[in-house]
Amino acid sequence: MDNLLKVALAQISPVWLNKVETLKKVEQSIIDASQESCELIVFGEGLVPGYPFWLALTGGAEWNKTVNKELHALYVKNAVTIKNGDLDSICKLAKKNNIAVYLGVIERPLDRGGHSIYASLVYINENGEIKSVHRKLQPTYDERLTWSPGDGNGLQVHPLKAFTVGGLNCWENWMPLPRAALYGLGENLHIAVWPGSNHNTKDITRFIARESRSFVISVSSLMATSDFPEDTPHLDTILKNAPDILANGGSCIAGPDGEWIVEPALHKSGLIIEIIDFNRVYEERQNFDPVGHYSRPDVTQLNVNRERQSTVKFNK
Repeated sequence: MDNLLKVALAQISPVWLNKVETLKKVEQSIIDASQESCELIVFGEGLVPGYPFWLALTGGAEWNKTVNKELHALYVKNAVTIKNGDLDSICKLAKKNNIAVYLGVIERPLDRGGHSIYASLVYINENGEIKSVHRKLQPTYDERLTWSPGDGNGLQVHPLKAFTVGGLNCWENWMPLPRAALYGLGENLHIAVWPGSNHNTKDITRFIARESRSFVISVSSLMATSDFPEDTPHLDTILKNAPDILANGGSCIAGPDGEWIVEPALHKSGLIIEIIDFNRVYEERQNFDPVGHYSRPDVTQLNVNRERQSTVKFNK
């Protein structure tokens, strides 16, 4: 039954700013999804080790402010460095349980010097292989105070049973050209990851589905003030201006006709599981295909640079 795919949306909270403990929660979610015979599990943007909520709560743009420097340093130290094996346990679990994984991480890549960080979406296939790492092209608003802009290397799609799956981070999903790049690669199952909240997912999820005539899975995290660990640096300063709920979820699934399969789920922690049917893609492409019969490449075309960017290139 290659046309059917059982998917799990992991709507969970991180152990904030703690890579090791958050990865343990990711591992348990993969195990739980595998016990339900899921074939794909998706986690929210930057789940490991969490979203930089402090920036909007501590005067994040103030120059040389101690609280922001110290929190940033902790964030970098808890970021994921793939070449150091930080995701090896996740890859092993994916292979053992024959499940593909989309995981949002804060990445500290060695190919950019190892000091700056990126909001990256990692795809691990059912054989436990990391097939793409998409670094968010344009951090949004105060995110730019801690995350670096990425590149086009991760604009990739992957085969998963009958589906062709690709994904973008948060407000990248509003960027028409990266979406078009994935459509042009044959994407028909789009993954949109978010830090949390249905104000992000309730409109764009259905829009992308209707525009692309694809399934769209949006996955968000959860975060409340009660989720901040007690040993968080400058916790009193963060909590002083923090609302009780910082991320309420909003994970959901839209079908290729743009209608809800799973409406945005609020304040619900755990797995949201659904079976999607690839045949629905062909049905909806009958009247519209944005890169096929309803495109005019003789008039408009998109050029994409997928070279991994680096400041230094060494000749051997």
